[in-house]
Amino acid sequence: MAENAEGDLNSNLLHAPYHTGDPQLDTAIGQWLRWDKNPKTKEQIENLLRNGMNKELRDRLCCRMTFGTAGLRSAMGAGFCYINDLTVIQSTQGMYKYLERCFSNFKQRGFVVGYDTRGQVTSSCSSQRLAKLTAAVLLAKDVPVYLFSRYVPTPFVPYAVQELKAVAGVMITASHNRKEDNGYKVYWENGAQITSPHDKEILKCIEECVEPWNGSWNDNLVDTSPLKRDPLQDICRRYMEDLKKICFYRELNSKTTLKFVHTSFHGVGHDYVQLAFQVFGFKPPIPVPEQKDPDPDFSTVKCPNPEEGESVLELSLRLAEKENARIVLATDPDADRLAVAELQENGDWKVFTGNELAALFGWWMFDCWKKNKSRNADVKNIYMLATTVSSKILKAIALKEGFHFEETLPGFKWIGSRIKDLLENGKEVLFAFEESIGFLCGTSVLDKDGVSAAVVVAEMASYLETMNITLKQQLIKVYEKYGYHISKTSYFLCYDPTTIKSIFERLRNFDSPKEYPKFCGTFAILHIRDVTTGYDSSQPNKKSVLPVSKNSQMITFSFQNGCVATLRTSGTEPKIKYYAEMCASPDQ
Repeated sequence: MAENAEGDLNSNLLHAPYHTGDPQLDTAIGQWLRWDKNPKTKEQIENLLRNGMNKELRDRLCCRMTFGTAGLRSAMGAGFCYINDLTVIQSTQGMYKYLERCFSNFKQRGFVVGYDTRGQVTSSCSSQRLAKLTAAVLLAKDVPVYLFSRYVPTPFVPYAVQELKAVAGVMITASHNRKEDNGYKVYWENGAQITSPHDKEILKCIEECVEPWNGSWNDNLVDTSPLKRDPLQDICRRYMEDLKKICFYRELNSKTTLKFVHTSFHGVGHDYVQLAFQVFGFKPPIPVPEQKDPDPDFSTVKCPNPEEGESVLELSLRLAEKENARIVLATDPDADRLAVAELQENGDWKVFTGNELAALFGWWMFDCWKKNKSRNADVKNIYMLATTVSSKILKAIALKEGFHFEETLPGFKWIGSRIKDLLENGKEVLFAFEESIGFLCGTSVLDKDGVSAAVVVAEMASYLETMNITLKQQLIKVYEKYGYHISKTSYFLCYDPTTIKSIFERLRNFDSPKEYPKFCGTFAILHIRDVTTGYDSSQPNKKSVLPVSKNSQMITFSFQNGCVATLRTSGTEPKIKYYAEMCASPDQ
């Protein structure tokens, strides 16, 4: 990669001090200015160069993005570690190289590309433009590309990959991250997000072809190539048809007196949730007018994450009160996650946590299965899944009802891959979730899906309404039957990776080297599981049953009193997250 960057800079920069004294940086600057054809991001680097901002240039140009729990994710802007035209072209070239190696029929089966509604004017960078460049790289190499003609929910991409039998797919999205961010989320042929070793191998391939190929910048191909197809109508029709598999009370839905408010958080969700409600026989939910249309600035919320609760749901709660609607459904900007709030008798709103909603979904999906199962259906063939930092409520339900429960590493990519294995072995998976309001009802999609989750909650609420039971009352019934599960999850922001590393290293060498803490305050710690190093004190061989995950920090403490607490780094944001739960048996 090291070439002499001299003499190749724009004439106006020929006299600029780009001999920074750092050969790696000089090379990177030269490459960027040669390869980037986006005038705005090129200008960002030129300005930094002109002003001698070497530290910022180094931060932007001397490292690359890596795959987190949801693919590549970073701020939009100039630099090899940011999301922009050039890094998306490089990533797609690496994808092409890897897929060509993995699939002899790549050019027959094709590739799916979808996008959300994010954008940043200062970098002339938008999800739609990045999707077109992704498609262009592949079309220039004679790969058929299924490029959605308009924005779609993230779950439509993995769904399309499976339905169209493509080898892989990419969704351009940063989900519920701050407005400055964007991302490149990769799905494998099985319709699940990529896991290792694919992520490592793709990164290697990206490193091997960083210089844009001839044709990679030619986004006109999207309009002219006969290999480009638009799967929007077909996939939307099939998806809505498949939704019927998890609709059990259509007749009742059509008669319900309940009213629902839906906010799509300035993202993609509005049209698709409206269609889903129609499929289930409902009247359309009432949209929050200020938030129903795409807005890359997310101008009515301080952050576009419905998980933040009442503070970001303000507009939808006020509208619901005005419209006399008891339930608010909020899909995040790419519609793969769902928040739910319910108006209580006393006039307060109850915003459910991801773990509480999972208790309701677990109860509901099993109840519907039981009432609709064929005579010879075996409960031992049924599975539910959750990530290891999520509530163990499904485990409690499974123990009592006789079905199987499994847990995976954090991130829906692990759930999706495991579901695929189970389905291939003839098992039936009813429900899976992660506590950060990511839910999957049924298995038409192998990723979390806020559109289907929204309409399933509506059906559950309508059914309970016929018996005069609220969602909150039903949640208490679930806890009374299967045991109370009380959890507390939150996070600390930390922008400095070295601080994060030292926090976790201190826990691993607490009172003396290689010794974890034995107490937290007055509470005795019984067992420690450290997924980063593969250690688990509760196992006879002291090895973690969950696969080792060296790239991320995660330590779980099991206390003598039954509390389980986990500390881990986020795979998508600068956060240290913590999760704690107390589980009681049904009689407690």
